[in-house]
Amino acid sequence: MMKKREKGKRGEKVVQFPDLDKRLLDKGLDSLQSKQYKAAVDYLQQAAEISEENEEIHIALVLAYFESGALTEAKEQSEFMLQSGIGEYIQVVDMYLMILIELHQYQEIITFIECLLEEKEVPKEKYEHFSRILEFCRRMDQPPVEEKVEEDIIAEPLQLQKIIEQKDQLIIAGQLADKNIVPFIEEILSYLRSKEGQPFFKSLLINVLKQHLYNKETTVEKMGRTEKFVPAELPGIDDFPQQKRIESIIRNLIEHEDPILFEHTKGLAQRHFFMIYPFEMRPYEDHLLAAGYHLLASEYLGLEISLEEVTHLYEISAEDLQSAKMYLQKIEEFSYSKI
Repeated sequence: MMKKREKGKRGEKVVQFPDLDKRLLDKGLDSLQSKQYKAAVDYLQQAAEISEENEEIHIALVLAYFESGALTEAKEQSEFMLQSGIGEYIQVVDMYLMILIELHQYQEIITFIECLLEEKEVPKEKYEHFSRILEFCRRMDQPPVEEKVEEDIIAEPLQLQKIIEQKDQLIIAGQLADKNIVPFIEEILSYLRSKEGQPFFKSLLINVLKQHLYNKETTVEKMGRTEKFVPAELPGIDDFPQQKRIESIIRNLIEHEDPILFEHTKGLAQRHFFMIYPFEMRPYEDHLLAAGYHLLASEYLGLEISLEEVTHLYEISAEDLQSAKMYLQKIEEFSYSKI
């Protein structure tokens, strides 16, 4: 836990500059934005020592720890906020759970969420959100698959349609990345063009084809859309141009003002683009999708934000914003219905 500075000697007057905590916060946020995470931690630690109950400072400090890779410190700081009642409770809980997921502390998440649900401390609109996290962590907390079982899974034929669990799909994709995939090409291509295949698994398999530089036209079906792609020529899942452009728009508009909202908005977009990879989101323009993600993430976090605020910020019409939001909600529903 963060240590406080030693106080001056008895009788010694400690004079602080006016608004020093705000100046340190601004420096910390600027360092965060320029990805100078260690400097951000230093500034924000000083700010937190001066202003011990400032919500914005503590949230920014958690994010600085998180981005610098100091996950244990980020966890401890979040726990301090929860125990001290600093910040919006559910927003801090979301932040805390995000850190625990990064630390792979699934059992701790399960216990925490189960307590929240039992004590009925979860708002009605967030119940499904926490239930999904709980379900995910229960899956991830299952005992690891033994190596012998993993070898059996890759046995010929692959029977891709029968591989339902994401952990098994990840195992298959990982093994195929290091194997000669020629014997499995036809089965992979058949799965990618089928309407029954899971989008998460399809994204993994397309990435496998890309890793093996497969340079033939490949038909892919997702969300009722069917297109042909050459896997070897596709951008990587994490480097998809449209996703990067949308992330840049969101970063410029909200990261400085609300870094936690930015992280949630970015994470939501990343998950959606992974699910629909390698398709683009059409026919919506990038700034309209950015606005839709901003609104949707705000609602998921329980933040109060009006359509007028978002339409003014992104200079779009309310009708277009609602249309983009509905499209993103459709992707969200599609994603969970296929898991």
